[in-house]
Amino acid sequence: MKVVTLPGDGIGPEILAAAIEVLREVAPDLVYEPHLFGGAAIDVHGTALTDEALAAAKGADAVLLAAVGGPKWDTTDPSRPRPEQGLLGLRKALGLFANLRPVRPVPALYDASPLKREIIEGTDLVVVRELTGGIYFGASGREQDSAFDTCTYSVAEIERIARRGFATARSRVTSVDKANVMESSRLWREVVTRVHSEEFPHVELEHLLVDNAAMKLIAAPRHFDVILTENLFGDILSDEAAMLSGSIGLLPSASLGENGRGRNPGLFEPVHGSAPDIAGQGIANPLAMFLSAALMLEQGLGLEREAAAVGSAVDRALAAGLRTADLGGSATTAEATQAVLAELWKTDEELEPSAERR
Repeated sequence: MKVVTLPGDGIGPEILAAAIEVLREVAPDLVYEPHLFGGAAIDVHGTALTDEALAAAKGADAVLLAAVGGPKWDTTDPSRPRPEQGLLGLRKALGLFANLRPVRPVPALYDASPLKREIIEGTDLVVVRELTGGIYFGASGREQDSAFDTCTYSVAEIERIARRGFATARSRVTSVDKANVMESSRLWREVVTRVHSEEFPHVELEHLLVDNAAMKLIAAPRHFDVILTENLFGDILSDEAAMLSGSIGLLPSASLGENGRGRNPGLFEPVHGSAPDIAGQGIANPLAMFLSAALMLEQGLGLEREAAAVGSAVDRALAAGLRTADLGGSATTAEATQAVLAELWKTDEELEPSAERR
């Protein structure tokens, strides 16, 4: 199976190289095809997403992205390319309408969270965010001394993301909107309610306004199973949820399309940004990249045993004391990689005495 890799910008090339080192241990038959993307592609080709990279992504079994963006390419000039345009264009071209961001604080890091242990303990939720509609893709522009961004959703767009949310849930879906103010949110609530009653009546459904959801996510995160929401709200809430784990450097994400596993390439990337302030220093936390690779193995390539091996190795490395700088430690990217590899190399006999850690 072929994986198109997009190192991108900042710390991207460093953490992607580390992830491939881990992947070669658990899935040695995967083939990788790298392409410039984001700011790196702008510097060479004048565009964040080249036709060549897009064609390769469409023909791949999965796409693994590290990070895009940085102050070098920040601009308010609409005529100049931005790295983020490549990401939006890739999602749109591949039909990746569903972004899944699992949030499960690791017990070894409960005390690293800014929230009290008793609040976050046992949290295990997924943010299911609609990815190709809403305000990011609506009409926008400037007229003299004003600007506008239009939030538009169709019934079909809401139906398909609602189905993905309900299919992902164990017991409850919390649909988040702003139906007391926005007409697009009122349509969202109507459609989600109908899909629930017609297709998923066995799953509990609740509706929350986005401001209430933001407060409850901090006050009672264990309440949530699946948070189902539109593009802008999902972007904000998923970054808020990331801090439950103590560091945004620990969270992966998967962007998936209509056809499901194995028939169209999904895009897998860490939630964090490109961290240009530490790029090239060898101190970036690669763990979210490893976990994104694990999501790719599971959701994108159907290699569930291999995915579980990577996830378990990360958990065990943290339980054994691995801490990068963002987690209050001093481990380098290379040291973190070796710590996870060491856990992968352990035999079943070596793991047996540590059953209490699992």
